Amino acid sequence: MSAGWTAESVRALGLTTDVETAGSILGIGRSKAYDLAKKGEFPVRVIRVGRTYLVPVWAILELLGVSRPPGPVPAGQHVIHDQRDHTGGGQVGP
Repeated sequence: MSAGWTAESVRALGLTTDVETAGSILGIGRSKAYDLAKKGEFPVRVIRVGRTYLVPVWAILELLGVSRPPGPVPAGQHVIHDQRDHTGGGQVGP
């Protein structure tokens, strides 16, 4: 993580952040971060909404090897469960 960023300060961003902030956390400059996002080469998943790029905070933390702390999910945040069938059938459960 770049200087000035802690796991707690990244988690405090909420569910998503902008590409510029995500780049800062990863030590990537603003122009390079947008260039990578446009090319589909940003180090983590990027969600494009119109002209806006959003980066899931959990993906940044996962890339950096930081897991969610144990205990309840902080107020204002939600846990999104993956309900895909990982046995290869491609069915969404339950």
